[in-house]
Amino acid sequence: MSAPATARPLPPAPGAPALREVADGVLVYEQPDGGWCLNNAGVITGGGRCILVDTVATRARAERLRDEVARVAPGGPDTVVNTHFHGDHVFGNSLFTPRATVIAHEGTRGDMAESGLGLCGLWPDVDWGEITLALPDLTFTERLTLRAGGLRVELLSVGPAHTAADVVVWVPERRVLFTGDVVWSQVTPYVLMGSVSGSLRALERLRDLEPRIVVPGHGPVAGPEALDATEDYLRWVAGLARDGLRAGRTPLETARAAELGRFAGLVDPERLVGNLHRAHAEASGLPPGARLDVAASFREMVAYLGRLPDCHA
Repeated sequence: MSAPATARPLPPAPGAPALREVADGVLVYEQPDGGWCLNNAGVITGGGRCILVDTVATRARAERLRDEVARVAPGGPDTVVNTHFHGDHVFGNSLFTPRATVIAHEGTRGDMAESGLGLCGLWPDVDWGEITLALPDLTFTERLTLRAGGLRVELLSVGPAHTAADVVVWVPERRVLFTGDVVWSQVTPYVLMGSVSGSLRALERLRDLEPRIVVPGHGPVAGPEALDATEDYLRWVAGLARDGLRAGRTPLETARAAELGRFAGLVDPERLVGNLHRAHAEASGLPPGARLDVAASFREMVAYLGRLPDCHA
């Protein structure tokens, strides 16, 4: 049975994430509060087709997402788009294959294959469940257009930003933009594996699209103000990095000396340490997207916070 051309709003299950319609044929799956491994996904339906934007981190959460998608597309999605390689956005792929074709940037496929299930090792106490990594079947490098009935769905490469190879999903007829982790809403951005300067360039590209609804990778659905908030934070990080380098401080020392001010209420503030590692490296001449020591940076985030960051996946 095919997905209907127009999906209707669905009542949320108490205490659990659920799909809700934000525009005709476009639905969002939010996972509050958007912290570590609690990402958002999306569904686009039309003409008997269904496109799923990103999956989720654990087996149990992927099963919940699959059940929610089945309510609007009983046969499941025809296509899964991964916006980047991080496990919270891709570990659930296998629950939708082989029926669905998984699509991602060529660089994302390589990074997924290399990183495997490594994310699980950061939080060994999380019940990840049985996860089988399903790599993308179809890759591209610049842009790719899909169709869901009369809806055009544009996949645009905008990295390096959050990672070296980020993709956003743009539905121009509905002016809905799925940003992956290029944009964050009420959650601390994270660019350790991407680029501060590249993120700022990506945000300019996204602003030029003039979206009405912005679905961030983490945090509440918003409008274009989420682009401004993400930019504001990243420019602040870049300034901190410049001041820290002039003072001869390490990224961790810079983070500890910083006053969070207007950013104090963002979820997962410890990401500042990782962001400063990237900003320090770029200010010292490292190219955007070039590799940094992720494990060492994570250990410093633990030191900054005084404990392991919360992960409620």
